Amino acid sequence: MKLNIYNNKIKTVLLITMMLSFLLSSGCDITLLNPKGQIAIEQRSLIITAFSVMMIVVIPAIVLSILFAYRYRESNAHAIYNPDWDHSSTIEAVVWIVPILIITFLGILTWKSTHVLEPRHPLTSNINPITIEVVSLDWKWLFIYPEQGIATVNEIAFPVNCPVHFKITSDTVMNSFFIPALGSQMYAMPGMQTQLHLIANEAGTFSGISSNYSGNGFSQMKFQAIATGNVTEFNQWISKAKKSSKILMNMSDFKYLASLKNNYSVQFFSNVKPELFKNIIHQFDSKNKGDIKISDNINTPIRINVHSTHSSRNLESRHHLVTYYK
Repeated sequence: MKLNIYNNKIKTVLLITMMLSFLLSSGCDITLLNPKGQIAIEQRSLIITAFSVMMIVVIPAIVLSILFAYRYRESNAHAIYNPDWDHSSTIEAVVWIVPILIITFLGILTWKSTHVLEPRHPLTSNINPITIEVVSLDWKWLFIYPEQGIATVNEIAFPVNCPVHFKITSDTVMNSFFIPALGSQMYAMPGMQTQLHLIANEAGTFSGISSNYSGNGFSQMKFQAIATGNVTEFNQWISKAKKSSKILMNMSDFKYLASLKNNYSVQFFSNVKPELFKNIIHQFDSKNKGDIKISDNINTPIRINVHSTHSSRNLESRHHLVTYYK
């Protein structure tokens, strides 16, 4: 009797927990499933496809577990008792062949998508890409626009439907640059450069984060990515940055900015030393006892229709972008 009361209490608690979880999550915006950029759209398709295929095994397993528990319950006098049964060729074929087919399909899907969605591959468009150099600091993000000659902290902007080429490094520990609505996180590592190509299909303001724990101020390491409605709005944003009295003309200016570890506010710099990003990378040369060569030589870009949610990509061979020389 006591055991039945205990089991009923457990069932009640589980039911209440499930209801609360559903109610609390119903208002959440699952960014990865609500993409605003072409790369993120393709990644969502990959997630949904892989999840759906895995459900071919998961759902029958759950249903059969409940069915077996009900069918062979103690009170069912009609259940067949067969203690000498030990083999079924049909069952063996199903439990082996189906998982093998699923794993094979997922393996091929992963192989192809890994190459097609390679973050360092540029996107082909009739619009020239905007280059943004990204530096992770403790605990904020520095963004340098080499073509516009400005820099910002914790805010970037680019026109909608315009490819964006991110060059990423770190002045401190390894970090991870991620705009969930646009897709593809990329590591930022000191002494080297990684690359990422994204595009926004819709105008708006998207949250950017660090997706790699990096210390005490990690939770505050957020930034805003603004996809402007047109080039005019983007130029207005650039003009706003150029009105700032702050500049970054040497490594001393940069080191002072990096030392402000608890300042998470948005900042603009009207003038930036053209070679600052490379200087930030090369500051680690003496420690590494080698030279780092950063190459922008990329052969053939990916084909992608930036004006449609339906993608079209062709993969071509590429060279590694960062090479170490002893």
